[in-house]
Amino acid sequence: MRTFYRICVALLIVGGLNWGLVGLFSFNLVGWLFGGSASTISRIIFTLVGLAALGAIPGLLGLGDGGGETSDA
Repeated sequence: MRTFYRICVALLIVGGLNWGLVGLFSFNLVGWLFGGSASTISRIIFTLVGLAALGAIPGLLGLGDGGGETSDA
């Protein structure tokens, strides 16, 4: 599960940076890189970011391991 949470965090960073650029400069980096926000690859990336957000919820709420270290003590 640790790898899953790392992937989720990486996708959330991409999404957060993209939303920051949209908010500050009205510039959609993902759309610009992949041929517009309506292109298939952009929509796939947006979908993966959304799924990553859903996948990160258990870690945020303390329901999953969140990718953290476990203690043997």
